[in-house]
Amino acid sequence: MKVLNFGSLNIDYVYCLDHFVQKGETISSQSMHTFSGGKGLNQSIAMGRAGITTYHAGAVGKDGDFLIELLQKAGVHTELIRELSQVRTGNAIIQKDKNGENCIILYGGANQEITKEQVDETLECFEPGDYLVLQNEINEGSYIMEQAHKKGMVIVLNPSPMDDRVLEMPLEYVNYFILNEVEAGQILNDSASGEVQGEALAKRLREKFPGAKIVLTLGEKGSVFVDDKTVIQQQAYRVETVDTTAAGDTFTGYFIAGLIQGLGVGGAMDQGAKASAIAVSSLGAAPSIPMLEQVKQAVF
Repeated sequence: MKVLNFGSLNIDYVYCLDHFVQKGETISSQSMHTFSGGKGLNQSIAMGRAGITTYHAGAVGKDGDFLIELLQKAGVHTELIRELSQVRTGNAIIQKDKNGENCIILYGGANQEITKEQVDETLECFEPGDYLVLQNEINEGSYIMEQAHKKGMVIVLNPSPMDDRVLEMPLEYVNYFILNEVEAGQILNDSASGEVQGEALAKRLREKFPGAKIVLTLGEKGSVFVDDKTVIQQQAYRVETVDTTAAGDTFTGYFIAGLIQGLGVGGAMDQGAKASAIAVSSLGAAPSIPMLEQVKQAVF
């Protein structure tokens, strides 16, 4: 079984600050670091380091060769990534405050240059039952989802960053939603959904998409899984937080890996929680994602 992650590849510029910059304010950064990133790349690295057969498809500019090399070092197949000459690699400007929290500005770059031709050529390499992982940092998401559904692939959607483009996707084709409470409320598009949290919110989302399994992340409260028969609550493991940038992507990658590795939903949720706890204890996005052996040996 193979996993195709059709997703973003970014260069992250991380500025360490006392607090997030406010309107009209100019502040000095204590330091600046350059990292590889992008939700797609982070999730592929997590799946690669978790030991499952992962292919990444997407696009970079001439400045993105080191991202491809990083994926390769993580064991990810990169032959489906296109290098474009007319546009820069996507990038992110990340503010990280003294508490380890972050806020992010994205520039799409090559991530927004995906063509239907590339989609068709990429999907020829996959079969029914293979997994497709999508986020919302590249264009042609709807077309990718439609064509993957026709092939009988298992579609996993992490609808982040959330915007109206997600609501235009054929969400009825999604097999697994992995998302947070804010994103779930926006997809429900119901004023009352803001008053519903946790398990109840996950159940509301599943009522809207009865063919899907829901993984709702709850920050420091952990996560919850809901399908037609099962509700599983997963705790968050407590660690000293240094940088939360890749926490959700690490959880997503290790959760999917756990499913494919036969851990069952409960085991996959626990593996994702442990991996994301390790990730937040280190600086950077992709560099903070642990190897499988680290996750197995972790003691909290």
